[in-house]
Amino acid sequence: MTIYGYARVSTAGQSLNEQKETLKNAGAEMILSEKYSGTTTVRPQFEKLVAIIEPNDTLIVTKLDRFARNTREALNLIDDLLKKKIMIKVLNLGTIDNTPMGRMIVRTLLSVAEMERDMIIERTQAGKIFAKQHNPNYKEGRPKRKKDSRNNAIFEYSQTHTVKDTAEAFNISPRTVQYIKNLFI
Repeated sequence: MTIYGYARVSTAGQSLNEQKETLKNAGAEMILSEKYSGTTTVRPQFEKLVAIIEPNDTLIVTKLDRFARNTREALNLIDDLLKKKIMIKVLNLGTIDNTPMGRMIVRTLLSVAEMERDMIIERTQAGKIFAKQHNPNYKEGRPKRKKDSRNNAIFEYSQTHTVKDTAEAFNISPRTVQYIKNLFI
């Protein structure tokens, strides 16, 4: 009987440390983690976890939305885990059990989470439309970075050093290093 923890954040800039610490404090003996958006199906660590977890093991996550991209996927995954006799603990919810009430609670909470996510997208889109109509200077997306002297220095340094070393030297993310390198290519 092993207690597994699974942590996921959506962007490279977010930290997994808080989730990992919370899972460890909740008793997780082995923690698998990754940085992937909830909208992607690519989650290698989660797939590895599902492959190695065995009957009578426990899976702990901090929140229900760490599981899947949408309600249907989460329900299928939870059903599969419960059929394998895996105990599922969601720290902000409790233990999910294979009873009619347990399944109903999960379905309800997942539906509310999906609705909330959809409403955020709707509000964002409405805000963009409003900004386009009322602000002549509105430009969608992030502002383009300029080839300034700091970017020149980062680019030059990156020509003789790895992306990781460059990121550490300039105290920026490896993704930013790649972005700056692409400005000059």
